[in-house]
Amino acid sequence: MPLEHVNYTVSDPDGTAKILCELFGWKIRWQGAAISGGHTVHVGEEESYLALYTPPGTLSDPTDNYTQLGGMNHVGVVVDNIAAIEQKVKDAGFEPHNHGDYEPGLRFYFDGPDGIEFEVVSYT
Repeated sequence: MPLEHVNYTVSDPDGTAKILCELFGWKIRWQGAAISGGHTVHVGEEESYLALYTPPGTLSDPTDNYTQLGGMNHVGVVVDNIAAIEQKVKDAGFEPHNHGDYEPGLRFYFDGPDGIEFEVVSYT
């Protein structure tokens, strides 16, 4: 069964959605009021998306997700032209790191809005 969505907390759902649309060619599927008086933007493609949520009030600083039980480590995005996306990532002011060329494909990572790590991978 395909994965439909992942929901995570960001400081600015609208701003994060805009950046992700520009980087990956995604669209905003829905946006509106969310649980506990928050705001959510669903951004992605027809069959899968990220739900970008923010609650009302102050957010706490993130911890090291790789050492936190239940922490989200990164979001993986499959692309056709990894070089073009890497350039878009750089142009948007993010720094690609941890490049890999191993089966089953090429990949790099970058820390996006709110420090959320993205893995960009190409199987072509």
